[in-house]
Amino acid sequence: MTHQPAAPIGATPVPQGKPRKAALAAWIGSALEYYDFFIYGTAAALVFGQIFFPTSAPATGTLLALATFGVGYLARPVGAFVLGHVGDKFGRKRVLVFTLLLMGISTFLVGCLPTYSQIGAAAPVMLVTLRLLQGLSAAGEQASANSMTLEHSPAHRRGYYTSFTLNGTQAGQLLATAVFLPIAALPKEQLLSWGWRVPFWLSALVAVAGLVIRRKLEETPVFQQAVADNAVAKLPLAVLLSDHWRDVLRVVAAAVIASVSTIFTVYALSYAVNTVGLDRSTMLWVGVLANAVALVAIPLWATLSDRIGRKPVFMTGAAGCAVLIFAYLWSISSANYALIFIFGVLTLGVVYSAANGIWPSFYGEMFSTRVRLSGTAIGTQIGFAIGGFSPTIATAIAGPNGTNWLGVAIFTAALCVVPLVAAATARETHKMPTEDLGAKPGEPSPASVAVPV
Repeated sequence: MTHQPAAPIGATPVPQGKPRKAALAAWIGSALEYYDFFIYGTAAALVFGQIFFPTSAPATGTLLALATFGVGYLARPVGAFVLGHVGDKFGRKRVLVFTLLLMGISTFLVGCLPTYSQIGAAAPVMLVTLRLLQGLSAAGEQASANSMTLEHSPAHRRGYYTSFTLNGTQAGQLLATAVFLPIAALPKEQLLSWGWRVPFWLSALVAVAGLVIRRKLEETPVFQQAVADNAVAKLPLAVLLSDHWRDVLRVVAAAVIASVSTIFTVYALSYAVNTVGLDRSTMLWVGVLANAVALVAIPLWATLSDRIGRKPVFMTGAAGCAVLIFAYLWSISSANYALIFIFGVLTLGVVYSAANGIWPSFYGEMFSTRVRLSGTAIGTQIGFAIGGFSPTIATAIAGPNGTNWLGVAIFTAALCVVPLVAAATARETHKMPTEDLGAKPGEPSPASVAVPV
């Protein structure tokens, strides 16, 4: 007979979680949310330079278009501070519903924008404004979904269940790429006039479907316990920056691993199509296949992390990406489609999934319930901001002719070293009870804390 650990004296017993329902809601919501986010990156790589920056030289127009992709990441740290506070003080569910609505509306409006030829410089200004709103939404999306799922999960399967958030993200990226396949095949005139708008308009359906799903979510058991015990922090940021600042910095450094994804999906696509002259549809299929493989690889890596720990799996992913990015960019420069598919799938579909699939549990387990959403959101979004501008930096490194792929590979590998070191310094938490997460050695369980701060 299995016995549940006793609740601290004076504390409300933790209600039983619903991990499957939480994981499904996180998967669907993240898939819908990141469909919106990634169609912007695809459009920035393929068409935005010609639509919103037509007066610039082709290389400069591409650089400016990719910069607008990075701008969305500037808003993420701001959104993380605000939405992190709301989620830790008022609950995870409110953030989940708000972020989905904001992303859906702002993405739909991108598809309605007039072009530079119609209203001049106001067009790219409006584009950047909507991109900032996308960034605000994304800032709270994954952190709230991760916190929701982690806090519903049994301790021995937190890695597996929380991986569904990132699995949904990959599904959203897969869907975004797949939607662009028939669009990219349109004649250039139709692509640049109305074709590129269709994926953005579809976000209206995304927002409605996601809202229905997320409104049915229940708040997490440990957050309900914190409310019942009057242990919710009045100022979560004060607690976070006072007691957990080292872990926030650690998450910032570890989250730089997201640069691999943006280099792969945005820079490498632009390099292949605009510089090497490879077929646009074929390169989009590389992303589709890699993300399809990731859908299987992510939960497998996450399950392994539940058995052997978060650190070895995450570090394997970071180190592997540092090596394979050389092979992938070289295969593009060689215009060898067979090698492009092989190394593309290995890089993004298999190896990157090792780090990507387990960071929801790895980062979330560094913090207590009182500051988990804030800590995860702020740490990841600052790190992701670096990843957001990586394609712009990589394009600049590639030079005016865009041929210096080796320099880009070295730059990307250097970025992979940062999360590798950060993970090596972290504490292993995969066997720790959920109520004890965030406690420093020798301190009592955070679940026993009943004094609001």
